[in-house]
Amino acid sequence: MSGHSKWNNIQGRKNAQDAKRGKIFQKLSREIYMAAKAGGPDPAMNPALRLVVDKAKAANMPNDNVNRAIKKASSAGVNEHYDEITYEGYGPGGTAILVHALTDNKNRTATNVRVVFTRNGGSLGETGSVNYMFDRKGYLVIERAGLAVDEDEMLEQVLEAGAEDLETSAAAFEIYTAPEDFTAVRDTLEAAGYSLARAELTLIPQTVVTLDEPTKEQLIQLIDRLEEDDDVSEVFTSADI
Repeated sequence: MSGHSKWNNIQGRKNAQDAKRGKIFQKLSREIYMAAKAGGPDPAMNPALRLVVDKAKAANMPNDNVNRAIKKASSAGVNEHYDEITYEGYGPGGTAILVHALTDNKNRTATNVRVVFTRNGGSLGETGSVNYMFDRKGYLVIERAGLAVDEDEMLEQVLEAGAEDLETSAAAFEIYTAPEDFTAVRDTLEAAGYSLARAELTLIPQTVVTLDEPTKEQLIQLIDRLEEDDDVSEVFTSADI
């Protein structure tokens, strides 16, 4: 599939994310609000909301925060509006970067994102300049600690559930699906008793770029600055960081 462990990248940046937990919850609340406003407050009847709620759980967002965002979307008189925007660009070492934003002021966000790219060794590109380098996939993680199942058994189970591929490391089973099969695979694995450490629709780079340490540190700084922006919800890169 991707030729590297997305889970290792996620875990490797966990400390940096923990330091931003309050801001992450704020961004997730905005996503939950938008999903509930568009499709209703019941995650069982609103797949988009279920996805964001699962994402919030993976980030250890308290249930009270989740419920407040859903209630806010259902409240009369509350009518916030956010635009979803994707920015495409290049980072240090020629790495491809996609930035997803949810904003109530497109001009402000565009300016902020451009400044971050320019000041951190990157450049903002045109629409379509790097998007084609990523594939949209369902992504699920089952941590191996305490599991008796081996790789062959897990592969058989996930393929029967409808998944496309399995990557195995000492820490986790990483499962990839077509976007349209994600929900069915997730529900099948949960029904089989597996606890999912991660379950989301994401973007996977077709080719992974390996950087030297100085370039990698510069890229991490660029990503950190993007993630610090209140309007930026997700950042994807083709680099193995």
